[in-house]
Amino acid sequence: MTVRFRLLGDVEAQVHGSPIAIGYAQLRSVLAVLLVEANQVVSVDQLVDRVWSDRPLPRKPRAAVQHSMTMLRGVLTPAGVTITRRSTGYQLAVDPEDVDLHRFRRLVEDGRAAGDDGRAAALLEEALKLWGGEPFAGLDTAWLDSLRATLIQHRHAVRLELVDIQLRLGLHAALLPDLAAWAAGNPLDERLAGQLMFALYNCGRPADALEHYQEVRKRLADELGTDPSPPLRQLHERILATDPALTAVVRPHATVVPQQLPARPRLFTGRSRELADLDTALGDDDAVVISAVGGLGGMGKTWLAAQWAHRHLDRFPDGQLYVNLRGFDPGGQPMSAATAIRGFLDALGVAPSAVPVDVDAQAGLYRSLVAGRKMLVFLDNAADSAQVVPLLPGGPACVLVTSRRQLNGLVAAHGARALNLERLNDDEAHRLLATHLGEDRLAAEPEVTEELLTCCAGLPLAISIVAARAGTHPAFPLSALVDELREQNDLLDALDAGEDLVSLRAVFSWSYNALPAEAATVFAALGLAPGTDIALPAAASLTALPAARVRARLRELEQANLVGQHAPGRYRMHDLVRLYAGERAHHDPAAVRRVVDFYVHTAFAAERVLDPLREPLAIGVPAPGCVPLGFEDETAATDWLTAEFTNLLAVQELAAGQGLHDQVWHLGWTLNTFFRRRGNYHDAVAVWRAGVAAADHTGDRIAQAQTRRLLGDACSGLGLQSEALRHLGDALRISEQVGDVPGQAHAHHLMASIWEDLEDDRRALEHATPALRLFQDLGMTVWEAWGYTQVGWHQARLGLYEQARTHCEAALVMARRHRERELEATTLDSLGYIAHHTGHHAEALDLYGLALGLLRDLGYDHHEVATLERIGHTHRALGHHDRAEAAWRQALDLCLAQHRAEDAARIRQLLSPL
Repeated sequence: MTVRFRLLGDVEAQVHGSPIAIGYAQLRSVLAVLLVEANQVVSVDQLVDRVWSDRPLPRKPRAAVQHSMTMLRGVLTPAGVTITRRSTGYQLAVDPEDVDLHRFRRLVEDGRAAGDDGRAAALLEEALKLWGGEPFAGLDTAWLDSLRATLIQHRHAVRLELVDIQLRLGLHAALLPDLAAWAAGNPLDERLAGQLMFALYNCGRPADALEHYQEVRKRLADELGTDPSPPLRQLHERILATDPALTAVVRPHATVVPQQLPARPRLFTGRSRELADLDTALGDDDAVVISAVGGLGGMGKTWLAAQWAHRHLDRFPDGQLYVNLRGFDPGGQPMSAATAIRGFLDALGVAPSAVPVDVDAQAGLYRSLVAGRKMLVFLDNAADSAQVVPLLPGGPACVLVTSRRQLNGLVAAHGARALNLERLNDDEAHRLLATHLGEDRLAAEPEVTEELLTCCAGLPLAISIVAARAGTHPAFPLSALVDELREQNDLLDALDAGEDLVSLRAVFSWSYNALPAEAATVFAALGLAPGTDIALPAAASLTALPAARVRARLRELEQANLVGQHAPGRYRMHDLVRLYAGERAHHDPAAVRRVVDFYVHTAFAAERVLDPLREPLAIGVPAPGCVPLGFEDETAATDWLTAEFTNLLAVQELAAGQGLHDQVWHLGWTLNTFFRRRGNYHDAVAVWRAGVAAADHTGDRIAQAQTRRLLGDACSGLGLQSEALRHLGDALRISEQVGDVPGQAHAHHLMASIWEDLEDDRRALEHATPALRLFQDLGMTVWEAWGYTQVGWHQARLGLYEQARTHCEAALVMARRHRERELEATTLDSLGYIAHHTGHHAEALDLYGLALGLLRDLGYDHHEVATLERIGHTHRALGHHDRAEAAWRQALDLCLAQHRAEDAARIRQLLSPL
């Protein structure tokens, strides 16, 4: 006679489909505990705690347990089920397949291990059919309530996994009605929202998919004050772009094809010989082809290279990478090769979390990603050969380099083909000017045209500026313009005697002096702006003018060819023009303060959106005339920080040079969450080293502690653990001296994390424990929850499992209450670890599965590896070697995709004996 037990609904036993009467609720609770721990010994103390923990204990608890066992044996023994008394407790012997909870778990594990989507879907469907309602229906104990909540979340995660598989199988239309109803009942579930959007899109309803995204975005903002997660935002963007890969699979991993070329020069003319030389250099060989285009500033090197690249796009189907190396930028230092490589990795689709910490490893990853691909790498405005060499691909590719210097090292060591641009000859210069102004206008005044071209000295930049000036007054004779230019030429020196540009400053001044007064003021002010370009809002604060007026003035400067709008609302100058603008600008501390405050206060607003629970910083009010931006959501804040990142680094340098020390470290504070999310610890360390120096200038002891604390955190991210501990130790000492209790708590919390990285759990616990106590004393509930998890994890690592479980369960309750999903995932993983090491392997798999689902919802694929690795250990402990292998292979695939060589090597060792 076979007895089947139900836990996923009413707790009951059935023989041949007919229920057996168990009795009152307390007895069913005891049976539920024994069945959950089927074939395991459950101690009397555990039974008492799990059945009576939140209600009055019986006068004799052990006698009550013994009475319950007598009653259960009376019901179950005739059906062939035994409950055996052991030295420490009781054991119910049963085939796990006869208990719906354990059968559910087994089917889910088999489904996850299946290599075929059809087989996986069938197994997960069979598992879900076992559910008849809420687990342990009608029973109300604290332990069962907690387990019920976990199992319901587990079922939800399995349903989501099943839908992913069914969508991959193309069942969009069949799923759509149930998906819509399910999403309506779970409006804050972003993974479910993504599945519904995907199904709608593949059913020919992209507008409905986009509308659902907006509904979810608004609800998240209204109810939680957050933005959609990165995976959901990316799906939204791909639907907007009608990404063809969306019609193939749910989570496609298509190779990213970067298209970074600057725009094709609109009025390019001449240079036929040089274009032909580049054609010849390209050839058909499978080798790295390097063409180094040299020449004076303003000679048209970038225009030539961009024109040639656009002509040959068909030769580079795998993408085009572009970077302005700023080799001669008057506003700062040339771009480091490391920064350029990081930009290329972003363009190639490498997630920030997958970027190696070591710069050499980043370079190796870049070369690996472009190896074997037909790509163009355009390195514009290089300072010298040393800046270029780290950016060269390791295999066949075409590299275009422009520089004002002769790159002899590149020619000698790497076989580059040198192409030096000379001034345009008379015919080419005439054709370029005619392209701008029309041949008829030049033919009407041939002698004047000749003098104009003489003043331009054959430089395409100068000709374009002259043409812009002449184009603003089409009715003026060219002779009137030449008279103005002649007067200015008599008054000005050469811009750079080394480059022999005798008349270029005269050309610039001619256009500058012809500007209306306010446009001239804006032009000069732009010479003070930090960074490589400037957006309209920043320009408005720089000049203390309304945005509409600044836009009008920038339009006038654009018409005069003195600025270019390279992206909507973003403006930049040729570096020679910018140098001239700097000459025209008077020392204006107020303008500098306004532009610095604009960036600091706007970045602060972005940070408050990215991490609203972080304790805010008192940064004062912006300077008069400065109008910072605000942000509606996380996407807008992140987009602004990304677009302005290089400018923000330049702002910190400018602020330090001007003695604005508070702004220096305030700016570092505003970028901290952005750095952490991108995994950009290289820049974070540099920014915080500057921040520490600035705080020391101010004499503000709390700022000195805070900057050292954040520098220590950044050093930890970069693998500089010894330096990190030194800075954090200094921060803790200062915080103790000045009575900064929150600072002490954060310092201990971070030091615990670093000792964890160093695999010293005892030292970590020595810091995690006081951190938790201080967070509790301060009433910082979210940090208190993180403290519980941190303490629990290190206790678990030290074998203190019961204490660890108590701390982690407290953290889980708080995480769910505050909707801290990252903390919830971390805590579930810790509880899974505890369950594994206390012999509760089925429970461990449930908890790990929930953690994994949350990590995938959040897009934290970097953290999936550790959880998958632990899942593999649990399967191996159960003797499920095939499932252990499946979990470890998933972890290995993630490591390889994220270029984590050390982690991949460790997981290969786990797989080698299997």
